[in-house]
Amino acid sequence: MSSDEIDAALVAVVVADAVDDETLRMLHVVQRRGFTRTVLVVGHLGDDELIAAVEAGVVGIVRRGEATPERLVQVIGGAAAGDGAVPPDLLGRLLDQVGRLQRQVLGPRGLTFTGLAAREIQVLRLIAEGYDTGEVARQLAYSERTVKNVLHDVTSRLQLRNRSHAVAYALREGLI
Repeated sequence: MSSDEIDAALVAVVVADAVDDETLRMLHVVQRRGFTRTVLVVGHLGDDELIAAVEAGVVGIVRRGEATPERLVQVIGGAAAGDGAVPPDLLGRLLDQVGRLQRQVLGPRGLTFTGLAAREIQVLRLIAEGYDTGEVARQLAYSERTVKNVLHDVTSRLQLRNRSHAVAYALREGLI
């Protein structure tokens, strides 16, 4: 495959026996080359390897034993259209892992998968409804200084310009 053909490709397909260090390196190389959609055809995949593959940009997984031409066309076509495909048992395990991550890591730190804490979302929601800083503080039983600090933290962390930009971002991302 020529460099121009690689640049024009929408989906990368990586075939491996297992998700080991070499396979993960390959998946990261593929991701760095600009592929946002990668399909992995794999012989064996444990829970840790599943998470590692997803972190490396895999959007479709096909077990080697299930890799019929029809299934590959279906998964690759879906990936090209922006869809994901994971065998049902792996999807269940992946969802268990995500739930465990939320409960054990993010939740105790007051975070969600959005990267915003519950109080940050509350403040942004009230700002979006037109409340000023004092009204938000009274509504949430915070000091005005706390509301200003929450807004400053959000805008700084997400590299946003101001509270209006923060509200627009939160709306656009479906956070509020």
